[in-house]
Amino acid sequence: MNLKRTQWQQLLAVAGSAICLLQQPAQAADKCEVSVDATDQMTFSVKEIAVPKSCKSFTINLKHAGSMKKTIMGHNLVVSKQADEQGVLQDGSKAGPAQSYVKPQDARVVAATTVIGGGESASTSFAPSQLDAAGNYVFFCSFPGHAALMKGTLKLI
Repeated sequence: MNLKRTQWQQLLAVAGSAICLLQQPAQAADKCEVSVDATDQMTFSVKEIAVPKSCKSFTINLKHAGSMKKTIMGHNLVVSKQADEQGVLQDGSKAGPAQSYVKPQDARVVAATTVIGGGESASTSFAPSQLDAAGNYVFFCSFPGHAALMKGTLKLI
C-alpha cells in the first residue's frame, strides 16, 4: 500500500479516534434486576447487590441451584436495614415455614422472596425510592441458621 503522508495522518487520526471510543466505558442503561443463586452448601452466588436509584422498580430473582427439598435446605432472600437484621430473623423464626420465615407485614423488611427448594425459583421487587442513600442494607436467608453464612450487602447507587 503506497499512501501519501496526508493519507497516513488521516488514517492514524481515524485509528486513534476508534481506540479512544473503545477505551470509554459503555454507557448502558441501568440494570434494574439481579439474579442470585442459592446452593445446598448455604451460599449465595453474590455478596453485594447494587441498586440503581434511577430504577422505578428493582427485581431480585432467586434460584435454588441445589437439589435438596425446601423443608431440609430451603432458602429465601430478605432485604432489610443492617440494624434490623437480627430482629427480622428472630421474628421470622417465630413466623415459621408457613410464612417463609418472615413476619407478615414486617415494616423492617424491604423485600422478601418465599422459601424455595432445589431447582425452584422466586422473585421479589421493590421501589429503590424506599431506600435511604445513607442507609446500610443487607440481604440474607432467613431460614433458621442460614443467615450466618448466607448474607451480603445491598447498596443504592
